[in-house]
Amino acid sequence: MAKNKNLHKAMSNKKDEFYTQLVDIENELKHYRSHFHGKVVYCNCDDPEISNFYHYFHQNFARLELRQLITTCYKNQNRKMFSQHDKDTAIGLRYDGTDMFADKFHLKGDGDFRSSECIELLKESDIVVTNPPFSLFREYVAQLMKYEKKFLVIGHQNAIAKRELFPLIRDKRIWLGYGFKGGASHFIAPNYEDYAVAGEHREGMIRVSGVAWFTNLDHAKRNEELILYKKYSPEEYPTYFNFDAIEVSKVKDIPYDFDGMMGVPITFMSKFNPQQFEIVGWAQGTLGKEIGVKPWTPEHRKHRKEVDKKIPIDGNIYMIKEGEIVEPYARIIIRKI
Repeated sequence: MAKNKNLHKAMSNKKDEFYTQLVDIENELKHYRSHFHGKVVYCNCDDPEISNFYHYFHQNFARLELRQLITTCYKNQNRKMFSQHDKDTAIGLRYDGTDMFADKFHLKGDGDFRSSECIELLKESDIVVTNPPFSLFREYVAQLMKYEKKFLVIGHQNAIAKRELFPLIRDKRIWLGYGFKGGASHFIAPNYEDYAVAGEHREGMIRVSGVAWFTNLDHAKRNEELILYKKYSPEEYPTYFNFDAIEVSKVKDIPYDFDGMMGVPITFMSKFNPQQFEIVGWAQGTLGKEIGVKPWTPEHRKHRKEVDKKIPIDGNIYMIKEGEIVEPYARIIIRKI
């Protein structure tokens, strides 16, 4: 949890100035080249010439055969400086490839992606690519879906479990991209202290684990079949006490010969192939109750409070293993197709 201290602080304080490295953008975008031919790309959470998203698309404009690149920022009037959010209005850039430099334009408002000006620019665009504020991620994605935009954006994997986003994941309207190596990345964040261990520390940056690319652009990895090699046995795969599904604690251990429902960790999403698996639901809280996860029994509820000193939440799956209550964390319910 210490590695994500800055992320949680940013989300609670609404400070989301995490700037993405160019190498991370290059590593992800190389898998989507075919989607960009003749398209207008909009980076609507990006300080103009500081943003590496701007640098990537500006430098690769001809290779990607883009029609236009638009970037807008938040409360910043300086095209060559990280935003200090000390201006009442903001600027943007338009680039069409006819000259070396992009045209600067002034916004009447502060450049918030929810503003009417930025929504009009969004309507002009075909694909949105950026690192939006983590604290506003659900609202940000909802706007993209409302205006039926293609996108490739960075968020935290915990967003998958949010009530607004999980149905989009379940219904295959949103999925994960290729992702960051090891599910973690270093972001340029000059205003935050880095809590990474010495071997992972980078000056002027912070390391955040659990970050992912969210998209509705198809890519080859999404269609790769997950090779299954484990054989099912009741001893190795216990059934939940309050839901008819088995516990699979590691994605690599999904059994090849079990056709019922299975609870798998959130890391499954980076391996999800919609031709191989169906996502049934999320087994926590309200979302869990919606798929039929039964309430805690009075006996188990009392034990949880008095012995384990934890408050049981109806909708969460649990099992009884060797006489003890075990409540797996963050389980997606799936089954093979």
